[in-house]
Amino acid sequence: MTATDAGALDFDAIARRSRNADQGRILGFAMVALLALAWVTPFYYLAVSVFKTSAEYGQGQPLALPQSFAPFIDNVHEAWIKTRMGSGMFNSALYGLVGGSAAVFIAALACYGLTRIDFRGKGFWFMLIFSGTIFPLQMYLIPLFMAYNKLGLTNSRLGMILFYTAICIPFPVLVLQNHMAGLPREIDEAARIDGCSEFRIFRSIILPNCWGPMTALFLIQFTWIWNDLLFSMVLTTREDVRSLMNGLMVLQGSYAAETPNVVMTATLLASLPTLALFFVLRRHFMQGLRLQNL
Repeated sequence: MTATDAGALDFDAIARRSRNADQGRILGFAMVALLALAWVTPFYYLAVSVFKTSAEYGQGQPLALPQSFAPFIDNVHEAWIKTRMGSGMFNSALYGLVGGSAAVFIAALACYGLTRIDFRGKGFWFMLIFSGTIFPLQMYLIPLFMAYNKLGLTNSRLGMILFYTAICIPFPVLVLQNHMAGLPREIDEAARIDGCSEFRIFRSIILPNCWGPMTALFLIQFTWIWNDLLFSMVLTTREDVRSLMNGLMVLQGSYAAETPNVVMTATLLASLPTLALFFVLRRHFMQGLRLQNL
């Protein structure tokens, strides 16, 4: 091995590469800082607006700090009354909890049949279910509205729960099938030899190994149902049945020009239940994401 000839090194080239690397890091840091600022600014705007009165908000300094924190209570009270937020939150929570959990459970049953039981035509049934994720949801509006009118399901909580349950099944089937197919089939055969029924195998063996992905899917479907406006607006018109997002739309259309601070307070309140549910189930949610990446 020969010693390195120091005279053969191009120190100018090394210095240029070092400067270019430093400039690249500085440029990357600047871009990340700009993106972070662009992401944080709307939240800052929301945070300062909910603590302002309508007169203070109308002074034309939207990013200025509020003069006091006291107006927040009045904004919350006004937003709660004008939006009928109690009824809207109850309806959205009912649709999300019942529709999301029922959809994930039915999807788990379907995946058990598709992955653990041998029968002809499994590929056809999977593609039939999966086709629900291919087409845009807007194409269901007119036939769904006409069918609900004939069946008397418009403006009813039962109709909304049935719709959300059905529309949320295909995506969990797609995700759970991959996870459930990875579980060893030998445990099923051993349970059948011991005399277990198919539902007992599903309940006692498969479900405990799928709680993580199922929790993650439930959070995703609950959030989608909670934030849905289109189908709630089409299928419900009564205040006692409409969802929270429908109430926010009515509030924004009626009071956005007069009291925008109240509208933003209402949107802040509307986002709190989904955040709370995520923090409660975050451990299972992260576990489900890790299992999907294995």
